Amino acid sequence: MQLEILYRDDELIAINKPAGMLVHRSWLDKHETVFAMQTLRDQIGQHVFPIHRLDRPTSGVLLFALNPEMARLMSAQFEAHQLEKSYLAVVRGYLLGADRIDYPLSVIQDKIADKFSQEKEPQSAITDYQSLATVEMPFSAGKFATARYSLVQLFPQTGRKHQLRRHLKHLFHPILGDTKYGDLHQNRAFSANTGCSGLMLHAQSLCFTHPRTEQKVCIKAPLDPKWQALFSQFGWNFADFY
Repeated sequence: MQLEILYRDDELIAINKPAGMLVHRSWLDKHETVFAMQTLRDQIGQHVFPIHRLDRPTSGVLLFALNPEMARLMSAQFEAHQLEKSYLAVVRGYLLGADRIDYPLSVIQDKIADKFSQEKEPQSAITDYQSLATVEMPFSAGKFATARYSLVQLFPQTGRKHQLRRHLKHLFHPILGDTKYGDLHQNRAFSANTGCSGLMLHAQSLCFTHPRTEQKVCIKAPLDPKWQALFSQFGWNFADFY
């Protein structure tokens, strides 16, 4: 398969990662054979170095370096939270307005690497959000005759594991299609009535200061056909949010 390249210069390259694709090989799925890192390497004919990651079911902007030094420089920016990231999510219910979620999250330990580690204290986790659109659909997704959904823009200020998914669960507005932190009955009703399955979380944009040029770079990832079809059903114009 050909990955969609969103940005490229002599030292950096960004793709629009498809939902369902792992960033690189992982013990989490020993049988998987397709990875963004290897696919991109084969596509451009040179090694790429991962700087950050997206969860497997999340689509959107994924940035790689083309040499180890740039990987180190960009990783330092990520660790210092000097980048601006935005995500789109479709959540259950009406989540209105704009606010900050300041809710510490417990550390999710690796079953193998952290097997003998002591439990760690919850870490600070902050996410800002902005409501973009709402819709009420004429089908039942629980005890009510209709189903309400919101499109929200999320701005993580920290980078904890599954932060956005866990924060939205904390607000009782879980992201649709989230099989780990979401609502099984809501997910089933959503999928059955919209024909749209999978986690409705998309890494929309990534902005940073280029370490070489010191110019600001902003990369945006278009919505895939699944998202576009859902927006059409819900009467949302995706051009309004890009």
